[in-house]
Amino acid sequence: MKEHLQVICFGDSNTYGYDPRSWLGDRYDAQNRWVDILADHTGWDVCNMGVNGREIPSNALTITTDIDYLIVMLGTNDLLQGRGAEESAERLKRWLMNLPLPKNKVFLIAPPYLTSGEWVNERSLIDASQAYAHYCRQIAQQLDIRFADASEWGISIAYDGVHFTEQGHKDFAAKLIASLL
Repeated sequence: MKEHLQVICFGDSNTYGYDPRSWLGDRYDAQNRWVDILADHTGWDVCNMGVNGREIPSNALTITTDIDYLIVMLGTNDLLQGRGAEESAERLKRWLMNLPLPKNKVFLIAPPYLTSGEWVNERSLIDASQAYAHYCRQIAQQLDIRFADASEWGISIAYDGVHFTEQGHKDFAAKLIASLL
């Protein structure tokens, strides 16, 4: 493996590094965001393409194809907006199939399960996030792409039931780095 990789992290607010204590969409400091921790620890060029509120796109992703990895973690906002796990997974599969990259450059991560909190007050959302992770694993197998299920990583989730805590970002980065190296 090359020592100096070009990596794009594509996702939602947990990729962006959203600080749920903020009212204005602020981010955690760089030392507390998994994308920046990944870059610092590895020395790789890591581009953070996380956006607050991002759902699974319906359009193809336009990116350079000379990257080494595209790390994708999406689906939480689809569930929060009322899409079911199966529908969200089908959207994800269609989107992944249209990526302009070889399969060995794509790393799909199923988001950690939603937990009970200010944004998650229905058991059905938690159940949907668990089912969605299962579908993500199946999609990765069908498309022959790398996969990790972040619900297996013990990521601490903030009071809202959705966003990583600062420690959650650190733990996520450590588990991701172990998966990549």
